[in-house]
Amino acid sequence: MAVRDQVLRMLEAEGSVSGEQLGRELRVSRNAVWKAVSALRQEGYEIEAGTNRGYRLVSVPDRLSEESIRAGLRTECFGRGMEIHASLDSTNLRAKTLAAAGAPHGFLVAADSQSAGRGRLGRSFYSPERIGLYLSVILRPDCAPEQASMITSLAAVAAARAVEKLSGADVKIKWVNDLYIGGRKICGILSEAGFGMESGRLDYVVLGIGVNVRKMEFPPELREIAGSIGNETGTEPDRNLLAAEILNELEAVYGQLETGEFLEESRKRSNVIGREVTVIAGGREYPALVTGIDGMGRLMIRTAEGDRCLGFGEVSLRLDGKAESGAVRV
Repeated sequence: MAVRDQVLRMLEAEGSVSGEQLGRELRVSRNAVWKAVSALRQEGYEIEAGTNRGYRLVSVPDRLSEESIRAGLRTECFGRGMEIHASLDSTNLRAKTLAAAGAPHGFLVAADSQSAGRGRLGRSFYSPERIGLYLSVILRPDCAPEQASMITSLAAVAAARAVEKLSGADVKIKWVNDLYIGGRKICGILSEAGFGMESGRLDYVVLGIGVNVRKMEFPPELREIAGSIGNETGTEPDRNLLAAEILNELEAVYGQLETGEFLEESRKRSNVIGREVTVIAGGREYPALVTGIDGMGRLMIRTAEGDRCLGFGEVSLRLDGKAESGAVRV
């Protein structure tokens, strides 16, 4: 671990620490400690220094950091390897590159902003700087492809738990990949699979999660549907802690991928079961009544033509005249 990271960890843990103590415990020179503190100040950390008081961490910048995320982790695997970026075109694109190069199961890619964030069906995802949380996790599921297709539903349950824990809000899931608070979308999820060139078998899944965290203004085309944790609850969770909690909950529920136990919670959190929706698929739209979610996570609907199940990536939905979130690029 770099001296800078070690100094930050001690300041977070101890409050005030003398340069002499830092140097002694880290086995580096006082000059090395001073350089580490200077680097932290340049990154936006407010650190006071005084005679006989040493260094004191006063405030931390509103930015994602590996140290701060790690401090909240309770996982064995998820997030134990990670990359944190100030900005990326897309965390999913970066994670796919790393996955193809052999990055391990549970590896995290996170960014303070995205210039080309993506939602379902290739639509864009609004990703302003230091307002939301944008992360992707590399998964290497050892299961049948049809079970791997439920990862998005599983992730929605995990993310809902994390948001609910830190905000106190009642979080609903709009099948299959959106989280809602108070009728507005605050989170979108995108899973992308990679297959081996020779074997044709599933090699990895990149799971992308974008959460609108802080109070924010949305572009005109998003204002009717989009929300944020801050806007809907008045609470703005620490984004590093939220990232850690999502990873904690994701690892906790990931073991249920084969059994499908998480689907019961998915059904309880659903904001579409029992409601009339407009299904948008194959260039046409038609009304349907949502009757449930089956054992493979598919949406069960009833139409004038009879009952059927809708698979992932197959459709968009519209509720109460509002367009499905991916369609309006939240």
